[in-house]
Amino acid sequence: MSWLFLAAAAVALLGSEVCGRTVTGLFRSEAARRQRGQFITRFMFQGDHGLLVVRIDHPPLAVEKESRLLLYQDLDQDLDQDLDKLSCSEKHSRAQFTILLSQDEHNQTIPRQSAPTLWQVLYADRHTCQEGAAAAQADLSFAVLLLNPDSAGNPLDHFSAEEAGLHTFYSLLLLAYLLAGCVYGRPLYQALRKGGPMHAVLKVLTTALALQGCSALCSYVHLARFSRDGSGLPLMCGLADFWDTVSQVSMLYMLLSLGLGWTLSRGRKPQSRPLQWDQSPASRAAAAAAVLTQGALLLWERCSAGGGLAGLLLMALRVGLALLLASVLYHIVSTERSALKRDFYLAFAKGSFLWFLCHPVLVLTSSVFNAHQRDKVVTVGVVLCQSISMVTLYQLFLSRSLYWEVSSLSSVSLPLTMSRASSRGRY
Repeated sequence: MSWLFLAAAAVALLGSEVCGRTVTGLFRSEAARRQRGQFITRFMFQGDHGLLVVRIDHPPLAVEKESRLLLYQDLDQDLDQDLDKLSCSEKHSRAQFTILLSQDEHNQTIPRQSAPTLWQVLYADRHTCQEGAAAAQADLSFAVLLLNPDSAGNPLDHFSAEEAGLHTFYSLLLLAYLLAGCVYGRPLYQALRKGGPMHAVLKVLTTALALQGCSALCSYVHLARFSRDGSGLPLMCGLADFWDTVSQVSMLYMLLSLGLGWTLSRGRKPQSRPLQWDQSPASRAAAAAAVLTQGALLLWERCSAGGGLAGLLLMALRVGLALLLASVLYHIVSTERSALKRDFYLAFAKGSFLWFLCHPVLVLTSSVFNAHQRDKVVTVGVVLCQSISMVTLYQLFLSRSLYWEVSSLSSVSLPLTMSRASSRGRY
């Protein structure tokens, strides 16, 4: 499994983006001329007293270059396509606000928004609409702060409208993890120490849940810092993606290996080690192929702008894997005579399908919400559904007596089964 973790690390760390609404960098005349306006950032303002603050380090140079910021209100969510159809001068004339950069600091108040609205910020100067290559121009250092009103109505909130509330969600999620750890930590530790036929599965579930908790902790730390300075901790943002990716890789590998392993090994009844889900070459190959495909799609989604096609392919992959697992479990249940075994496999199916299908279903469901709520619905919903799925599988696999009844192995290969206990009683 070590190579799987390395693949997950590459996906998360290479694809991680710097998250922040305090934007720093250089105003570049050449970039502005090439793009007909250098893109700076986007931000979704909401309510009254939205504020944009821009600070520059060399006002005389800005005056010489006739530097300015252009603010565009994106009402139809297709602003880029509309602006690309315009000439350079027409593009600049479409700006709702133009901020001439002539001082160390400029403040621009955003008018009241009846609904959260996305705004786009571009930089331009007198060289932007010139034909041909312009003479080399010195770059201008800047810092741009974008602020929404807080609960008191003051422009101090660095969170865009589509990010508001995530900090509170992760704080409550960490509290839930802490309480659950205090209540169930000791019994789970004892179950892991005892070993038994479900030891491998419980280890993977525990690892996946712990990694999800690490991802939530990193997200909380990043958002806590973000709420103060608008930049956060990009390293924590990347680590949150890394831990979440490794957790999903572990769960995907376990669910597919376990489901396929039951089917592929039903004709064989190995007596040496119970539940050899990770020893079946066919199930390992199928699970590894699915993991590599998901990793490649995740990397594509993070590296591409928007990641629309990659996101669709990811959802299609998860739906396809759910259908594959459904066909496997249907074959098992349809040929199984024991009611206890059927209940076991059906409970396993519910937890697995919730894990596979929560993301595609939530993406489709989010379309009925407003634009600024969709990402939050998907983010919060996926975390909660995957946590519920893990808890469901925990409850299923911790029931050792039920596992003894449904094991595809011979009952004599399992320790302390009812058949052995009764045979010992005779002697």
